[in-house]
Amino acid sequence: MARKAMEILTESMFYVLMALKKAPMCGTDIATAVERRTQNRVLLGPATLYTILGKFEKEGYIREIAVSGRKRTYEITAIGLEAYENEWERLRQCLADAEESERSC
Repeated sequence: MARKAMEILTESMFYVLMALKKAPMCGTDIATAVERRTQNRVLLGPATLYTILGKFEKEGYIREIAVSGRKRTYEITAIGLEAYENEWERLRQCLADAEESERSC
């Protein structure tokens, strides 16, 4: 069965929503928050970050709340929070499946 667009988030997408869950942020602050959270394991270049932000804004996961020159500040919406929580649950289930698999080996 085909999946709906954005039903499963990429790792980068998940971390962007995680950052915005803490507080509204601009793109630079989001990238910094993700790098800190992942100890530089996930690095968001400008093209990747702004592609994600554009998709999220189009899907209603985030909204722009302030503009100051080129700096745009975003916040997560209820739809974005639901997407984050759904992905978090999916990942928890993946880990539970892997743990169960390891126990049965």
